[in-house]
Amino acid sequence: MNIRLLAGCCALALCCCGASRLDAQCCEQVYRLECQTVFEDRQVTCYRAECETVYDAHTVMRQIPVWETEQRERRYTVLRPVTETSMREEKFCVQRPVMETVMRDCSYNQVRMVTETCEREERFTVQRPVWETCQREERYLVQRPVTETIQQQQCRTVMRPVTVCRTSYVDQGCYQDQVSVVPGVATWPRLRWLPSREAVDPATGAVVYQRGGLNWVSGQTPAQQVVQRVWRPNVVAVQTPTVQYVPEQITETVPVQVCRTVTEEQVRQVPYKVCRYVAEEHVRKVPYTVCRQVTERIERQVPVQVCRYVTEERVRQVPVTTCRMVQEERVEPYQVRVCRYECQEETVQVPRVVTKKVPVTYTYRVPKTVMVRVPVESCACDG
Repeated sequence: MNIRLLAGCCALALCCCGASRLDAQCCEQVYRLECQTVFEDRQVTCYRAECETVYDAHTVMRQIPVWETEQRERRYTVLRPVTETSMREEKFCVQRPVMETVMRDCSYNQVRMVTETCEREERFTVQRPVWETCQREERYLVQRPVTETIQQQQCRTVMRPVTVCRTSYVDQGCYQDQVSVVPGVATWPRLRWLPSREAVDPATGAVVYQRGGLNWVSGQTPAQQVVQRVWRPNVVAVQTPTVQYVPEQITETVPVQVCRTVTEEQVRQVPYKVCRYVAEEHVRKVPYTVCRQVTERIERQVPVQVCRYVTEERVRQVPVTTCRMVQEERVEPYQVRVCRYECQEETVQVPRVVTKKVPVTYTYRVPKTVMVRVPVESCACDG
């Protein structure tokens, strides 16, 4: 903006000087200043990051399980049911049905229809159709197709493949055996002598003295050791080449068939039929039926079975089964697998990603504005 303003001021000054010295230097060459843009090439060096996988050797201590079998005995008490059967006398009432026959009057009236046939004379008018054929002129428009070929620009998208390396993390772990303890199960409550002691009342929170005596105490079976397989993770970084498709626009010239229609008028003769009706009188005999009702009384006596119940008292013997529990002590042998671990030293390769910088040189253009003198056409020096 400042350069252009300076160029305009210089041009105005030159014009004013030329006007003041018009008599002395009428035919002298005049110049004007113009701004032009010039591009300069410059080079810049940048650094690009590249990844490389390096493997390091590490010493790892592993614990290998060794299993041993032991024979043990388990003593427990079971309750064996003992069943006893006895008889008791039970009295109950029964409703015994007694059937009796009673005659019931079921007389009814029956209506019978009596039919008689008669004839009557009926006159009616019939419209008989008479057909006549005529011709009429019909004009209609026809669309005739005309096919033309034109050139049309079409754009389509092409997917160009580009290979890119991505870092993915893969779990290359393994299963290990781990020992866990399963707590025992609560057993049936038993009577046990408890000495005198001080306890906390759950309702009030105060300390209460309790006397010694027999109390119901719940026991618990011993805990068991269970071996479970547990997954030990080992995350490793892996470089995976991936092909990505980048869309690219391509313009093509394609011939296209264009169809347009031309309207034409045509004439045709269309035959059509005209129908007119002529009235005619006819006579016919129509039979009809007359129906009248006749009522008749029908007598009927129907025997009916009536049931009544008589109450009777009866006695029966009912067996009663009583079950009581008897305690028995049993011994059960069982085997237990015991696991112990031994240490073993191993050497593993651990991958590591190293990033290094690679220099890259590229050229870019920088615009610059330059002032240039341009000659101006002067007028003729005629008086």
